[in-house]
Amino acid sequence: MLARLVSLLSLLSLWLAVLMAGAAGMGPAAAGTLQAADGSIELRRGTVTTSIDGITRTGPVELSYHWDRQHRGRPGLASFDLPFTLADAPETPWGIFIPRVGNVFEVQLNGALLQVYGDLGVGNDTDYAKAPIYVPVPGRLLKAGENHLQIHLRADSARRAGLSRVVVGPATPVRTELFESAYAWRFTGSVLLTAFSLIVGSIALALWLTQVDTGAVGRHRRDGIYFWAALAEFCWAIRVADGVIAEPPLPWVPWGVLMAACYAGWAASAMMFCYHLAGWARNPRLQWLRWPLAAVVAGTVVASTLALQREQPVWLTGWLAVEIVIIGVFVGGFVVATVRHPSTERMLVAIAALVTVAFGMRDWLVIRLSDAYGETTWVRYSSIFFGIALLLIVLRRFHAVSTQARGWVAALADRVAQRERELALTYAELEQVARDQARTHERERILRDMHDGVGSHISSAIRQLQSGQTSSEELLRTLRDSLDQLKLSIDSIHLPPGDVGALLAALRYRLEPRLAAAGIEFEWAVDEVGPVQLLDAHAMRQLQFLLFEAISNVLQHAQASVLRIEADMQGATVRLRVVDNGRGFDASQVPRALWERAGAIGARLSVESRPGCTVVQLAFG
Repeated sequence: MLARLVSLLSLLSLWLAVLMAGAAGMGPAAAGTLQAADGSIELRRGTVTTSIDGITRTGPVELSYHWDRQHRGRPGLASFDLPFTLADAPETPWGIFIPRVGNVFEVQLNGALLQVYGDLGVGNDTDYAKAPIYVPVPGRLLKAGENHLQIHLRADSARRAGLSRVVVGPATPVRTELFESAYAWRFTGSVLLTAFSLIVGSIALALWLTQVDTGAVGRHRRDGIYFWAALAEFCWAIRVADGVIAEPPLPWVPWGVLMAACYAGWAASAMMFCYHLAGWARNPRLQWLRWPLAAVVAGTVVASTLALQREQPVWLTGWLAVEIVIIGVFVGGFVVATVRHPSTERMLVAIAALVTVAFGMRDWLVIRLSDAYGETTWVRYSSIFFGIALLLIVLRRFHAVSTQARGWVAALADRVAQRERELALTYAELEQVARDQARTHERERILRDMHDGVGSHISSAIRQLQSGQTSSEELLRTLRDSLDQLKLSIDSIHLPPGDVGALLAALRYRLEPRLAAAGIEFEWAVDEVGPVQLLDAHAMRQLQFLLFEAISNVLQHAQASVLRIEADMQGATVRLRVVDNGRGFDASQVPRALWERAGAIGARLSVESRPGCTVVQLAFG
């Protein structure tokens, strides 16, 4: 089957070559000119004077004139004299259309210089054989009878030098119908193809850089199909861009080798694209297929260097035949693999590869072997097929991945919703446990406060009764302390954490009646105190009991007539003072409970006492 495919491609290419060569040679062989209905004249015959290696020859010529085929690639100079006859001198402007001429040249009409393209004295410099030429002709230069168009050119080796058939005629049809159409196909088409290849290559490169898979061993892998597609398109963009560059940025030999290498790089990269698409990269037994493709690039560089340095294009022509055979066999193998394991992606690329091989064989036969001149390559347009195939592959893969991703997202959303429901149940259970623990802790706190406060006072009252030595007034004071502490314990449940002002207000509300009953004048000097972040609920209770104990000591022992509560705030520090005018006590014998409660809340406790003035001060914040 592979042999049949190769034979079919060979026959197709030969048929295309014969067709193109026949089209180039149509027309009366004996006629030197051919006049069209619009008055334009196609110049086919004349005389040519060539100068090669110091030898000058003059003889008749029939266009088109392929320099490399006529002179085996040797550089030189040529002067063409193309006569044509007019019945009358035209009254409207005329123009000259030359499909291909070069490499550098000048155009004269009846001895008058019309246009110069490049310097005839400098070889291997600019190249104007890449784009069609239109030269306007002033009407006064044409005359009734015989006219002579002279074209002088310099031909460089292996640069497709020569002269195609020339058309002269009225400016409007020659320019709009012939020149603009040819210019669009060759020059504008090259620009568009370059832009297309750059866009597709950039897309492929972006996909290669961003689409990373993580293997089983944690290694990052990129899809080689995108890399080779990008490399192929970039190589082809450079190669096609040469069609619009009359003045290459490098000397001719390096530039020519670069263009040949880009051509081979495009072909080899396109085949590596097929290599990965067919899945051969995953088969260790097919790894050797990469080496012939590498040889295509290396051989092209060597052959093009020999052809240009020795000025013998046959080296490159022969190697291109070998390259076409290698690529053809590779494409044949890919087509066979596609037939055995068909898929839409492989079918698209197989069709593009077959068309490319057919175009390449046609170009080799017509451009490199035939005498036809003025023809343009067809293979430059085959890159469109690869670009379109790549875009379709990307779209199909993107659609498949998107569908798969949507399925994953839906499954993930279901799992997330399930986990959220589980978390909600767990959170509700934890919240219930937290509430139960909070109630338990609060009950424990109340019991502890009652035991440490109310319980101790009641125990003191019992001991007083049992001793029989206490007065009813002392017993009543102990019971009142117990009752006040119980009320304060209840108040502490509703105190906001850190609100010292509320704590002092509750303390005043509970103790002011008792102070009045004891005949103690109460003074209130409390400024506005902001919230203290460090005082949580436990610290607030410690502060409340500390103040209560300081006031209780005044009630029981100080024999004071005035009690003053002071509070202010300096910066972030809160200062509280309990001041009385009692008999005082030994400041070194401060009750241990005061120190312990002050330390529990991180407050600095200081006590000053003398007869007539005792100050208990707390500072915290």
